[in-house]
Amino acid sequence: MAVTAIAGVRSIEPGAVKAPKKTLDQSDFLALMSAQLKNQDPTKPVDNTEYVAQMAQFSAVSGIAETNTALAAVIERLDRLIAATTPPSTGAAS
Repeated sequence: MAVTAIAGVRSIEPGAVKAPKKTLDQSDFLALMSAQLKNQDPTKPVDNTEYVAQMAQFSAVSGIAETNTALAAVIERLDRLIAATTPPSTGAAS
């Protein structure tokens, strides 16, 4: 059985398809905001303060996520330090 090429159809190389992202990042936010600006009704433009508020909220969420990551690393280091300095228990009941 022969496979023939169809005009205008591109083949997809293995590994070329990306897995869907589970979270959005700043580049996704900026792409959405740009699309919103391009497609807004020119007779009723969105107020600039809304965009500034959205950007501030995104920055706050991004900062919280970075803080959580840093805190998780600190907790992991503290757990390792505590485990390394705590003498092993003898298993005897008090």
